[in-house]
Amino acid sequence: MLEAAIGIVFPLLVAYAAATDFLTMRIANRVSILLVSGFFLIAPFVGMTPYLALGHLAASLAIFVVGFGLFAMGWMGGGDVKFAAAVALWLGPSNLLEFTLLFSLFGGGMTIGILLLHKYIEPLPVLQVGFLAKFSEHRRLPYGIALSAAALLVYPNTIWMNAII
Repeated sequence: MLEAAIGIVFPLLVAYAAATDFLTMRIANRVSILLVSGFFLIAPFVGMTPYLALGHLAASLAIFVVGFGLFAMGWMGGGDVKFAAAVALWLGPSNLLEFTLLFSLFGGGMTIGILLLHKYIEPLPVLQVGFLAKFSEHRRLPYGIALSAAALLVYPNTIWMNAII
């Protein structure tokens, strides 16, 4: 049962966040709430000590504080900030640098790719889905996709996966 929870809860919620962000440009609060709740429900069963849990909380808070600054400047959406903080809670301090580097690279790559796509291939109707259909109006990108990709790449290195291997 523990293996199923560890192998399903985080990856499923992260993938759901990416898909909904792509389609609607929103990450529902319930995704972040479920991630935080899942963390606290499963943590005792993987041998997470209170000290280690505080480290995970500190990682989450650090991402939230930086993300709030980016949100205040209009560079990141509120749902992305809450989602990133919830993901950082699961990944913990030992994986925080890798997570932030990866999502920054993926976000930058996605930005360049979408700008090029928009400039050269936009007229194709097949590309007018999800946020791509609205990109011309708002010039916003769903960073939940970059956050999710980074999270799923880092997740195998966490205490969670070590608990079931």
